[in-house]
Order: sequence, then structure tokens, then C-alpha cells
Amino acid sequence: MRSAFPKAELHCHIEGAANPALVQRLATRYRVDLDGLLDRRGGYAWHDFASFLDAYGRVSSVFRTRDDFRALALDHFTSLAAAGAIYGEIFIAPDIAAEYGVAIDDYVAGLDDGIAEAEAATGIVGRMIVTGIRHLGPEPVRALAGWAAANPHPRITGFGLAGDESQHHAGDFAEAFRIAREAGLGLTAHAGELEGPESVRAALDHFAVARIGHGVRAIEDRALVHRLVEEGVVLELCPSSNVALGLYPDLAAHPFRRLMDAGVRVTVNSDDPPFFHTSLGHEYEVVSDVQTLGQSALGRITRTAIEAAFVDPVTRGELLGRLPAA
Repeated sequence: MRSAFPKAELHCHIEGAANPALVQRLATRYRVDLDGLLDRRGGYAWHDFASFLDAYGRVSSVFRTRDDFRALALDHFTSLAAAGAIYGEIFIAPDIAAEYGVAIDDYVAGLDDGIAEAEAATGIVGRMIVTGIRHLGPEPVRALAGWAAANPHPRITGFGLAGDESQHHAGDFAEAFRIAREAGLGLTAHAGELEGPESVRAALDHFAVARIGHGVRAIEDRALVHRLVEEGVVLELCPSSNVALGLYPDLAAHPFRRLMDAGVRVTVNSDDPPFFHTSLGHEYEVVSDVQTLGQSALGRITRTAIEAAFVDPVTRGELLGRLPAA
């Protein structure tokens, strides 16, 4: 697939996208021990969800200043642009940065610096989704929503929830989503990944989200699939991530095409690319080659992502104008 093919991404955790080369440079600067973190394939080593979280924490720990986060965002967005992406959103997690002593203002400013620099150099447009961590509990998530509402930022256009789906009832986070909704932020939540279709239904019922992060296990419930179609909910699908975490035995078994053929609005995303030995370009190739989707279908996927992006109408129109005619 030619790199110039227009692409867009809605689901990527910025620390989870950290290039191992950048992580190694910062680890040397701060004298952080990376023993056992890097694998032979040039990504990060882990073997189950607990070790994945540990590796994620170790990667996050090397980013300590505004300039570190500038470098992280610049590297990520320029790489996306090189793969033909015209738009990208990143999940940002101030609570994770705070664990390593980074103030929220420095965190956001650094990421904003990097996105702006990448846009100036390549034309890619980037936005940020402030993301609460579910297993930290409802109060930190509500506080984060309150911070986002009280500190509007032109590149922070969404609010989301990630982390362990099995922790806490969805209703415990409804207040956080109400705060974010009233602040005008776009809403998304991780659901239907490690937990089943009931977690997707709970997110729809309690959060009133326009998008679901993953949501792939909705395929197990025909009525839920019908609801997604009827309500126009967009799924942020991440095929390689789902296979790596054991949801499906291989990429051919992933229900990407079945969901799309059922009429669900789907997008393709990389999630935490170095952890899953993937990239946005590779994910497009997967759905093209393994899921046997042609150029027209890929174009619809990108168009869906732009239509579902958390951007203002003028920006959306400009981005849609950069796509080939439907």
C-alpha cells in the first residue's frame, strides 16, 4: 500500500507509541535501567497484561520534562505523516505522567509543542483526548474531567476512559462524563476489549459516548451490533492489539470485516504500536490484505475517522477536502 494513501487515527496512547530509540536516549540521559524492556524485534517485551502494564510504566518513566514530551509528540506525529496520515488523535494520561513527577501543565504544553511542530513540518493535524484511568477509581477520573473543563485548550478536544474494564461499575464514572460533555468535549471510552459486550452496553448507557475504544466484542451480541448501527456509534478498532492480547488467535479471525459488513462505523488504529509490533500503516495493510478490503473500503474507513474526529466543523471540512472523492 502506498504511504501516500490518506489515513487517520483515533486511538493511540501517546506513551504507548514511544519509539524505542527515543526511550533509550532518554533512559541514558536520566540513567534509567531498561534491562529486559526491549525485545529482539525492536519493540517492548511483555507476556501478559500485568507485564504489559509494567513495561508501559517503565517506558513512561523516562519522560520527565516538557521538552521530553515535545520530542515524543513530534516523533509520533511525523511518523504518522510519513505513513500518509493527515490526522491523528492521542490519548493523554496526566495521572500517569504525575507518577513520574511531571506537572500537568508541562505535560500538556510539551505534547502541544510537538504536535504544532509536526503540523508545521508535514501538515498533519493532531488533537488530544484527556484520559482517565479506570482502575485508579472514580474520583481521580472525575477530577481529571473537572480539570479539562476548567482549562480549555485548542488541541484538547476529547475526554475518555481507559484501564482495566473489570474495575468499578460504569455508573461510577457517569459524573466525570457529564462534566466533560457539558464542557463540549467529545466522548469516548474503552470497552468491549478484555471484557465482553456488556461493557460496551454499559458505556453507551452511562457515558453517552459517540465512540467506543475497541468495542470489538460487540460482535458477540447481535442486538448490540444493531444498536451500534442504529445509533451511529463509531468503533476504534485495533486488530493487532487485540490479537497480541489474546482476544483472537490471528488477524484473519478478527471480526473487523464482519462488523463493517453489518453496518457498524469502524476505524483502524494502532493502539500502542511498539508494544504490538505494528504501526498505523501496518494496520491499514492488515485490513486490506488479511480482511480483504479494497481501496474503496479503506477510503471509507479514513472518511469515517475524519467524520468522527473530535474537531471543529471548519477543521473537519478541511480534512475531508484532503481525501479523494468518495
